[in-house]
Amino acid sequence: MIELKKKPQNPIIIGGFPGFGLVGTIATEFLIDHLKTKLIGKIFLSDMPAMVAIHEGQVVEPIGIYYNEKNNIVIVHGINSVVGSEWKIIEDITKMAKDMKAKEIISLEGVAGGLDKEGESVEIDENFKSRTFCYSSKDASKEKLKKAECDELKEGIIMGVTGAIILKIEDIPKTAIFAETHSNLPDSKAAAKVIEVLDKYLGLKVDYEPLLEQAEKFEKKLRSLFQQTKKTQKATEEKQLSYVG
Repeated sequence: MIELKKKPQNPIIIGGFPGFGLVGTIATEFLIDHLKTKLIGKIFLSDMPAMVAIHEGQVVEPIGIYYNEKNNIVIVHGINSVVGSEWKIIEDITKMAKDMKAKEIISLEGVAGGLDKEGESVEIDENFKSRTFCYSSKDASKEKLKKAECDELKEGIIMGVTGAIILKIEDIPKTAIFAETHSNLPDSKAAAKVIEVLDKYLGLKVDYEPLLEQAEKFEKKLRSLFQQTKKTQKATEEKQLSYVG
């Protein structure tokens, strides 16, 4: 279920959800802060745990919808795992995109890096540099992404919310920007690479100096939130087991 206080017209919608390296979540968190956005809506999932995260005295929305008026950008930012609920989320995003007559939907993601040509893991050191890959349903966008030094994704499997967006949403241009990450832990460096490509693609004029520092701050915040969420979920499961045990 989606709730919206405002419906901007003809925006670009950018989405980021927990995935490999939490790249999408960290990148959209940075955008929410950097672009001075306002919360305009939320997405609720009936099968999500009935709990809320509090950070620095403020409620952190599990799936919040934010708006940046200057660039006419709507950001969908998720911090909770949505595995198994991707199609429900896409129904809400599709409805929102059609109501707003969105110009484009952009999804930000992390993908596994540090693999050799046979797909086997290789040793990763501190000098590992994340590459970026892109998919777009529009030829003009492919050219812009190429100029942004992002390699077109020629082969691969796209899963999760991004995969659902590509499969389900029609009649609206779709773009996905991926950054390699070698860890399933929050990867702020990979998120920074995604932001760099997005900035060149949309001309957002992101200040790159504080970018990585900010991303690392968000990474620590997300680590804390996810640790708290796991503890709460474990305690809930143990309590449920005690009822039937």
